[in-house]
Amino acid sequence: MSRTALIIVISAAALTTIGARTAQRSQQPVLEVFKTPTCGCCSQWVEHMRASGFTVRATNLDDLTDVKAKHRVPSQAQSCHTGVVNGYVVEGHVPAADVHRLLKERPPVVGVAVAGMPIGSPGMEVKGVKAHAYDVLSFDAKGVTRVFAKH
Repeated sequence: MSRTALIIVISAAALTTIGARTAQRSQQPVLEVFKTPTCGCCSQWVEHMRASGFTVRATNLDDLTDVKAKHRVPSQAQSCHTGVVNGYVVEGHVPAADVHRLLKERPPVVGVAVAGMPIGSPGMEVKGVKAHAYDVLSFDAKGVTRVFAKH
């Protein structure tokens, strides 16, 4: 093989690899997260979501009241951060597996939520403390909640 041909083959292989990585990144769901700048558990949840294949764009706000109202998060389902992905709302410390399930099944709901900040939920792990049982709730536009998953 000539030197020119070898360079062409190597360049083509490199471009194919770069193109595959770019395509893979563009297929990852984009999760827009609204959180307060000082909340450590929110930042840990963001990292959990990134590690689970989401592209996360986090926006820090001092007050999330308007965000929660805009996205129709019922008061009984509210937590410390609010996310939006592919038209669904993700409120609080929802495990990534449940968000992937939501996006796959596409149920007729506004979103899913983990109310409060239960110990053991993603971002709320406490070393040496047993995880608490908690539910992931789905909610509709009227604020009606149903159990989506149990943990």
